[in-house]
Formats: sequence, structure tokens, C-alpha cells
Amino acid sequence: MKTSLLFKLFMAAAGLFLAAPPISPASAHHRGLTHEGPVKGLSISALTHGQMAVIAAHRSEILELASEQTPTDPTMRRLQGYIHLQSFACMWGMIPGSVNDESSPFNECSHAYLAGTRALLMHLLTMEGDRARVRALADKIELEMLQNNAALVLCLYADEPFDTADIVGPHWREIPFHPTSVITLAGLAMTIMGGVWLVARPKRLFS
Repeated sequence: MKTSLLFKLFMAAAGLFLAAPPISPASAHHRGLTHEGPVKGLSISALTHGQMAVIAAHRSEILELASEQTPTDPTMRRLQGYIHLQSFACMWGMIPGSVNDESSPFNECSHAYLAGTRALLMHLLTMEGDRARVRALADKIELEMLQNNAALVLCLYADEPFDTADIVGPHWREIPFHPTSVITLAGLAMTIMGGVWLVARPKRLFS
């Protein structure tokens, strides 16, 4: 097993432990309700279940456009930082069903980083420079949402806005009751353990 793969697996395991505790008081919030109290960072609009599926399909394109944007501004950088931290806290969306399964313990945190991704796209439309590629992608996404009636596909978190100051983690207590998450995380743990054993084994043989 290559070292780079082991490193990625290690980072995934670290994400499990770092994201498990509430990152901020608001991250342990209510299901399907709006955030209480004043907004501490940038407010991010809610995203319906149908819309998040379309944004997920184009997420890498949006992030690539942002990485090429010159000049940048504080709002763009804050949104990029939020998306990076939020996707890390949500295991990078690598848990099956985290986007399309409303019952997944990872669905709310997926809503958060995908809502942030859409907000980033909308902000890119307002920035300086040639907007042709950004507008083309935004128009494509809008058309796909209309074709799929994305705004009408609701779920538990469809009316929930987010805040760049609050990182939303998975619902860890619900994982034991979600078979797909249990199987995936158990497989990840076994892979990491197997990788560590393979790396450590030669050292024991020649010690």
C-alpha cells in the first residue's frame, strides 16, 4: 500500500475524531430549524435536497473557478475556508448516501458545505474579471435545477441557513442506527489498521 494512500486514510481517521465533538455551540443545533441568535460570520442561504444534488455534481468545477479567480476578496476567501473546513468535518462527502439520503447522519453537514459552494458560485458572479465561464456554469446549474424541479425536492434541512462561523459536524449518535454509515466507517477502520500493520510488519522482521 502506497504511503500517500495511507496518509489519506490517516487523515480520514483524524477527521472522525476531530469532527466528533461540537466545534461551536451552534453546531449542536436543531434539525430542520433556522439558526438561533445573531449571525457571527457570513450568512449562507438554505439549499433544498434537490438543489444540493445538482451542486454536488458541479462542486469541483465551482472550486476550480474560484482557485483561478484574480483578484480575490475577503468574502471569497472566507467562503473557500468555510467550504474546506466544513467538507473536512463531513468526511469530504466520502460516506455513501451523505448527499442523497436524508436519514444519513452526514446529510446535514453535506447540506452545509454544498450550500457554501453555491454561495461561492453566486459570489464569483459579482467579482471582477471575465465572467463568461462563471456565468456559463451558473446557467448550466440553474437549467439542471429547473429540469429536475430541484427547488421542490425538500427534506429535513431544506429551510436551514448556515453561518461561516459555525461548522456543522455529523450526527455521531445516530451512526449506529444507520447501516450504510456503520459499514463504511467499519471498512475504513479495518483498511487503516491493515495499512498500519503492513507498514509496521517489515520493521518487526528486521529489528
